[in-house]
Amino acid sequence: MAFQTLPQGNEKGDRPWWLVTFLILAISLAAVIFFSDLYAQVFNTVAKGLWVTIFVTLVGFALATALGLLIALLGMSDSVVLRQIARFYVEVVRGIPILVLLFYIAFVGAPAFVALYNLLTTPLISAGLTDPMVVRDVSLMWRAVIALTIGYSAFIAEIFRAGIQSIDKGQIEAAKALGLSRSQRFRLVVFPQAIRVIFPPLSNDFVAMVKDSSLVSVLGVADITQMGKVYASGSFRFFETYSIVAYVYLVLTIGLSILLRGFEKRMRTRTRN
Repeated sequence: MAFQTLPQGNEKGDRPWWLVTFLILAISLAAVIFFSDLYAQVFNTVAKGLWVTIFVTLVGFALATALGLLIALLGMSDSVVLRQIARFYVEVVRGIPILVLLFYIAFVGAPAFVALYNLLTTPLISAGLTDPMVVRDVSLMWRAVIALTIGYSAFIAEIFRAGIQSIDKGQIEAAKALGLSRSQRFRLVVFPQAIRVIFPPLSNDFVAMVKDSSLVSVLGVADITQMGKVYASGSFRFFETYSIVAYVYLVLTIGLSILLRGFEKRMRTRTRN
């Protein structure tokens, strides 16, 4: 899905006037926050959850990318069993809403993990060498990170698969003729070309995870949304609070989109050159 943030070409109307409008609104609201004690108080409260949102997004996306690449490679392996396992994982996970997956990992997966850990460490617990784990030892933040990792890895796996399969098979055959091993073919021939196809949808998923990280607030994780909910429920300033919450998310997502589109444009320029 195209998301134009930078002027391209010389055709009339192709400049991002919507971005100019957004910048005017963003600067205006920033001025309101600066001069209004109420809005400043709301912003300072909401901003306390900013680093939690950034942490959940960065760690969750990094883990999802690594897991997605692994699933994609399994899905393209020579083994029928591995291909079917990868396909099963992708289809099942993509069919579960992120919010449901979040609840499942938090309230089913975490207790199951704790029970399994205690079962495996029973001899050590009996000998007094370690204490049994309880569910509250698994932080809600990490439960949320794991849920986002699993949920996004299925979509990222499909992005990797499509990008890798877009490479002309003739180049792979040529690499084979040169005596390159499978890992060398992937590292030196396939992936450097596939990344140009993979990067745009992958960057879209990154921006989407910034927004979906707000779902961790349902577990009480103190992100931007949760801090806004707490302030609004105590002050009943719903308009001011959620206006600031929306403002912070818009600045994050549109700012990231501009940076990523600029990087994508430089990648295309280097490829043409």
